[in-house]
Amino acid sequence: MTIQRQTIFRTALAYFGLIMLSIIFLIPLYWLVRSSLMDDSTIFTFPPQWIPNPVAWENYDFALSRYPLFQYLGNTLTILIPALVGTIVSATLVAYGFARISWPGRDLVFGLLLSTLMLPYVVTLIPTFFMWSRLGFVDTYVPLIVPSWFGGGMFNIFLLRQFFRTIPQDYDEAATLDGANHFQILWHLIVPMSRPAIITIAIFSFLHHWNDFLGPLIYISDPEKQTLALGLSNFQGYYSAEWGHLMAASTLMILPIIVLFFVAQKYFIKGIALGGLKG
Repeated sequence: MTIQRQTIFRTALAYFGLIMLSIIFLIPLYWLVRSSLMDDSTIFTFPPQWIPNPVAWENYDFALSRYPLFQYLGNTLTILIPALVGTIVSATLVAYGFARISWPGRDLVFGLLLSTLMLPYVVTLIPTFFMWSRLGFVDTYVPLIVPSWFGGGMFNIFLLRQFFRTIPQDYDEAATLDGANHFQILWHLIVPMSRPAIITIAIFSFLHHWNDFLGPLIYISDPEKQTLALGLSNFQGYYSAEWGHLMAASTLMILPIIVLFFVAQKYFIKGIALGGLKG
């Protein structure tokens, strides 16, 4: 076998493996959509019925009419939009301070903050709840929005800091000689060159707040303030679940995520790839 044939064979084998993995990973998504078009009596039949027959389009109509999904959507966006802006702004400022400004103890502080990634969320859950309760912000969106304005999470800071460090310092020095201050350097130089990384943390923040169930469950008690993730639990009772309606509502909920991935996948992959080039 010639080298050219070996290359073609390996490429074909790699593509075949990727296609098979893609099919495996897409099966749960197909099962969700398929179940959303079936009634409860046929969803769990064995052997499985892979193609809905008949197609139960009324599941979507029922999900939209019986439960206030649009109200849940509005509540979710009320949290998501300011939290997303806060994450981008605060994470960019903090990452710039760690990556481009020299100050005593910078690396030590960064190491201490980085160690918080190993701290499980549930460890700080109770003291954080008591803090917001004492401040009188339980059953409001404040505990779900305000933390995003204080760095937006250490992972986002780490990713942006790593990306900022890949940009040569010569640009900063040239801008400083021209009379630019740190905010001008950040806004006019660093941010435009770091668009893939910033879009990446925006995607992560969007996914976190869109899918967040535990946060609203803990802090929101008013049914009128429930988010989409929390509202889906209304389709499940103590002794039974409306599986067809739940699958239809879940399908509607993940559609924006699928669209977001296809629109921003180029920036997402580039941001992840370049974010770890320099330590």
